Amino acid sequence: MTGAIVARSVDALSIGDALTELAKGANQRDHAASPAFPRTAVELLRRSGLLGWNAVQGSRPPAADELSLVRAVSRADGSVGRIFDGHLNGVERLQVHGPEVLQRTELPAIQAGELTVGVWGGEPRPGEGLPATIESGDSGEVLSGVKTFCSGAGGLGRALVLAHDPVAEKPAAVWIDASDPDTVRVDESWYRSSGLRASASHRVIFERAPILARFGEPGALTEQPWFGRDALRTAAMWVGLIDTAFAAALEDLQQRPQNTALEELAVGRMLTARDTANVWLEQAARAMDAGGPDLPAVALHARAAIAGAARALLDEAARACGSVPFATGGTLDRARRDLELFLLQHRLDPMLARAGASALRGQ
Repeated sequence: MTGAIVARSVDALSIGDALTELAKGANQRDHAASPAFPRTAVELLRRSGLLGWNAVQGSRPPAADELSLVRAVSRADGSVGRIFDGHLNGVERLQVHGPEVLQRTELPAIQAGELTVGVWGGEPRPGEGLPATIESGDSGEVLSGVKTFCSGAGGLGRALVLAHDPVAEKPAAVWIDASDPDTVRVDESWYRSSGLRASASHRVIFERAPILARFGEPGALTEQPWFGRDALRTAAMWVGLIDTAFAAALEDLQQRPQNTALEELAVGRMLTARDTANVWLEQAARAMDAGGPDLPAVALHARAAIAGAARALLDEAARACGSVPFATGGTLDRARRDLELFLLQHRLDPMLARAGASALRGQ
């Protein structure tokens, strides 16, 4: 990997050692009654230099390296991978859409591992509060309202928040100090999922939080190629969880005195699913580096194929391994819960239907 690993401190770890330690604690974090923000795990990312991976101004690591890194962190711990994925997305948006004066102060802090960031776009449902909206304050614009699925809430320094702009049709992306408890209140009672339990993906209430900057014009968060790159980093996360599930299922089956042809067939099908994900991730890396007009289509079909491969692998693993890995809450159970939740957060069917309709019209 050739990313920007900088500002290594005296307590530095190699990336491999950090990932090993991360994996060792994954089940313990997942089994906690009320998982807190995984500070010890994120500290491992800091010590290995991973928080500064894409934070060197004017530099972008090769996509294959970046996707491999996201995959490796997710393989070690999907919850921490979710936070890391959002961090990389936020840092890239700071590079391409953040004001230069902000870049000059924030990017060095990120490179040094002193600042973690996230991208928060989840909209509240009825009864969960008013959507986050830009308002006028005494000293500039402020943000009030609610976002949900805010991964890393309570532990990040900055958040890029998708906010309603009263004078624009499209939502704006605003940069917020996420560490100020007086203006950014975390509701830890909202997130009760069985998946990604240690990702701290809570409901957040903004109470006239000062807006440090706007990133681009309204609608900038969905601009290409950046939106497609965000999506494919998420796909790499899914592949990391596929790796975890496959390894756990294989270990369970290998410990048995004997396997039948049915278990052998299941493993063969799991291999097909895993390799399908690998091929699409390789195509994703090429499309990200090219940054061409086909990137949105690659991002859609890669995610659809990888999601299908993930579901197929989980189904084969469950039928081959039976109930015990899930009843005892082992690694296979954690990977299944993490994947099932995360796949639900991307509604691909409407986009696939539109792509199919275009093909039928000969477009």
